[in-house]
Amino acid sequence: MIVLEKRPQPSKLWTAITPVFAVVATMIAGGIMFALLGKDPFEAIRTIFWDPLFNEQFAAFSRPQLLVKAAPLILIATGLAMGFRAGVWNIGAEGQYIIGALSGAAVGLAFYPTESFFIFPLMVIAGALGGFLWAMIPGLLKVKFHTNEILVSLLLVYVAEFILASMALGALRNPEGNGFPGSRNFKDYPSAFNAELLPNTGLHWGVVAAIIAVIFAYVLFSKHMMGFHIRLAGQAPKAARFGGVDPARLILFCLGTSGALAGLAGLFEVSGPAGQVSIDFNVGYGFTAIIVAFLGRLNPFGILLAGLLMALTYIGGELASFMLGVPTAAIQAFQGMLLFFLLAVDVLTNYRIRFGKRKVA
Repeated sequence: MIVLEKRPQPSKLWTAITPVFAVVATMIAGGIMFALLGKDPFEAIRTIFWDPLFNEQFAAFSRPQLLVKAAPLILIATGLAMGFRAGVWNIGAEGQYIIGALSGAAVGLAFYPTESFFIFPLMVIAGALGGFLWAMIPGLLKVKFHTNEILVSLLLVYVAEFILASMALGALRNPEGNGFPGSRNFKDYPSAFNAELLPNTGLHWGVVAAIIAVIFAYVLFSKHMMGFHIRLAGQAPKAARFGGVDPARLILFCLGTSGALAGLAGLFEVSGPAGQVSIDFNVGYGFTAIIVAFLGRLNPFGILLAGLLMALTYIGGELASFMLGVPTAAIQAFQGMLLFFLLAVDVLTNYRIRFGKRKVA
């Protein structure tokens, strides 16, 4: 009989290697799925993980896109990790991402066609504030009425999507767009455009913000009292309460910070790579960032690497769809397998496998 035996302490070795096992298991299961779809599994896996970086035909375009795709994932996942470590489950980062984008875009478009250095910084502040305030809704409801932040934050995503559609068709629609939905293109408005800092590198202000967020989170977790409170609340909630940790303050801090970072991600995306507010602006970064946070073990530098890996699957998935005809749904399932196998293999962090008869007390 196979028995799972509780470890006295979580295994540091398995904590470190479970993401690698999850990636390998995802490749194997994904290859089987691609084979069932009638595609060459080895060619599909190679196209997803190898070609975007090393195929001369695609690498010149794909390498810069790696930073473009990774920046919002890293920004959002870094904020989510703060809450997840404390046991505060913000599942609605996608909504905060949308509201941050709308808030920042509205500020920029309000100044059109004025040219000023201060417009983009004001957009950044508005984006962060929009995401922060949207995250405060589940935060305040949790603190005041003890509602479930998972349900509230998740349902608010659908509200945010409705607001996005109404803004793209209404208040923010381009008056010179011949009635088509969508705002003005920020590429035509230099003061509000999040342009590349170095040409053909994909490096824009969103990438810089993601790196700063990773460093900030590392310092917070390792050097600051708030980081200690976050870890304590997640690992020993009763001890945290006896130790004087204010749960309401912690909840609002975690949700507010994650909301602000998600809002920043939305602002940098709408003013740069996306270029405009549109009905289909949101592409699921807020949900994918949950996978990134756990794949990175809720560690800032782990999230940095996990964000780059997930960005690679986005770019490689697009290549596989274009070159091999792999369905988009199959690529999304492939990405979801990462979280599934990570959670499955993660059992070995707290349990060891024993072979033999179960002991009877």
